[in-house]
Amino acid sequence: MSAKPKAAVPVALQLWSVRDEVKRDFAAAVAEVAEIGYAGVELAGYGGLDVKGAKAALDSAGLRVAGMHVSYPSLTNDTQTVVGDALALGAQNVVCSWWPPGHFVSAVACERIGEQLGEVGAMLRPFGIRFGFHNHASEFRLFDGRPAMDWILGAAEPRNLFAEVDVYWAQFAGYSPAKFIRDQGARIPLLHLKDKKELGQGPVNFDEVFAASDSVGAVEWFIVEQEEYSHAPMKSVRLCLEQMRAWGRA
Repeated sequence: MSAKPKAAVPVALQLWSVRDEVKRDFAAAVAEVAEIGYAGVELAGYGGLDVKGAKAALDSAGLRVAGMHVSYPSLTNDTQTVVGDALALGAQNVVCSWWPPGHFVSAVACERIGEQLGEVGAMLRPFGIRFGFHNHASEFRLFDGRPAMDWILGAAEPRNLFAEVDVYWAQFAGYSPAKFIRDQGARIPLLHLKDKKELGQGPVNFDEVFAASDSVGAVEWFIVEQEEYSHAPMKSVRLCLEQMRAWGRA
C-alpha cells in the first residue's frame, strides 16, 4: 500500500474533548467544531439529543462521522441499537472505548479479550460496520516482550477488529507509538492524536508518529482528542487544529 500524501488524511475531533459544551447544546457545539475547521467528529454520545437530532445537527454543520465510541456492555447487550445508530449516522467505524485495566494480566488473558472483541466485530460486519478497540495505557503492558495490544489484535481476525491507537497513552506507558504503528499499521485506520495538553505540548514525538503513519499509509482519519487543557476546551481544540495545520496535516 502506498503512503498517502501528508494532507490527504482528514482530521476529526473526538467530541469527548468538548463534552461539557456537547452536553449543554450538541448542535451549537458541533457547529463551532465545524467553524474551527475540523472535517469530522468521533462521537461519544449525543448530548441531550436522540440519534435523529444528532444526525440533523451534524448534517447542518457539514461534519462527517469518523467513528462512534461505545462501551462493551452496550455493544453486547444492546447491539441492535448500536447498529441502528451507526447506520442512521453513516458511521462506518464503531469503537469499543474502554476495557477494565485489571483484566490485562497475561498474554492468555489478553488473547481472550481479543477473542471477545472479535466476536463483536463479527456481529457488526454483516451490517457494513467495522469494529475497533481504543487503547489506554494498560494495553501497553508487556507480556513475553509484547504489548497487550499485540496479543489482543493477534487473537482476532483483522476483518473483525482494528486498532484505534491513542499515541499519548502508548507514550505514557513507555512504549513507542511510532513502533506500534509500524508493527501493526495495516490494522490502524483511525489514529488518536493526543498529548499531555494541546498537541505539541507534551512528550509525544509527532514527527515520528507521522513518519510511521505515512510509511504504512493505512490511516483514514486523524482524530484529535484533548483531555487536559491550558485554555477553555474549545480554544484548546482550536489550538490543536492550528498545530495540525502548522505540521501540514490539516
